[in-house]
Amino acid sequence: MKAIRFKQYGEPAKVLEVQECPLPEPGEGEVRVRILASPINPSDLLFVRGHYAGVQPHFPSPAGFEGVGIVDVLGPQVSGLVPGQRVVVINGKGGNWAEYVVVPAFSLLPVPDDISDLQAATSIINPASAILMLRHVLAIPKGEWLLQSAAGSELGRMIIRLAKHDGIRTINVVRRREAVAELEQLGADAVIVSTEGPIDEQVRQIVGPQGVKYAIDPVAGETGTRIYQALGEEGRMLVYGSLTGEPIRVGADPRFTLAGRRTLEVFWLGYWFPRLDEATRRQLVQERVSLQRAGILTTSAAQHFPLDKIGTAVTQAEATDRQGKVLLVPEKP
Repeated sequence: MKAIRFKQYGEPAKVLEVQECPLPEPGEGEVRVRILASPINPSDLLFVRGHYAGVQPHFPSPAGFEGVGIVDVLGPQVSGLVPGQRVVVINGKGGNWAEYVVVPAFSLLPVPDDISDLQAATSIINPASAILMLRHVLAIPKGEWLLQSAAGSELGRMIIRLAKHDGIRTINVVRRREAVAELEQLGADAVIVSTEGPIDEQVRQIVGPQGVKYAIDPVAGETGTRIYQALGEEGRMLVYGSLTGEPIRVGADPRFTLAGRRTLEVFWLGYWFPRLDEATRRQLVQERVSLQRAGILTTSAAQHFPLDKIGTAVTQAEATDRQGKVLLVPEKP
């Protein structure tokens, strides 16, 4: 079979390559799945660059944490699944950028017939993160303000729609003025452009001198620092990424840092999801499917690339003018 591997950390377009590998056989409690589609997410590219603290690769390493596929072969002691069944593939170690993958049976979720391959392939990382951050970790009350950066990303757009659905008001940070009208049409209550003035000052012009109580940020660096400085005295901020690779300067202004009780927390889905009890996990799956069907936690139309075009695919996944999620789609056997 074909599978994408990398032998060392580096820029994805340079170090990722397609290899011919033996078809894997499932062991006890495992299932072999034929992959239909797998997205290229920021976490995948951080993993390849060596900046993803949650998972350490063993070289030559596979890649791809999320995807959708067809159950191919069941290993011993597997029940509740049948060959030919369509499933979401949660691959905590990476490996979905391949024609076939073997994973534990508990890593698979059945896909309802009315959910497309695109939505199924992208149904865990972004939708689950949006639900957990807004409804569980921060538990934002109706009517409160939520400040978020990278609002034009796929996850940012989901958060706008979910917040609107839940009665939460959003202030959304983008880098380009051209993105403002589109996000307002999605339901954003306010959109600010980071290049047009300090983020915290623009936020206070909208909500008043007290600042916001809730914020989320995947950028870090100067953007994350300004997001933190936009918090009110009891504010809480979740950092769920580090697109700049730079630190957030919490102590940039000691007068601000030592006043009030502002909280800076880290959100990583790989930490939260396994620690959910079974009832909460089932509830999360039900919420996700319901919100996908309602068009709230859906992914925009994607660009598809075969495995052989991995270099082009990862480059396009980070293009500033990209529309929709980039998917790797193995050729049909």
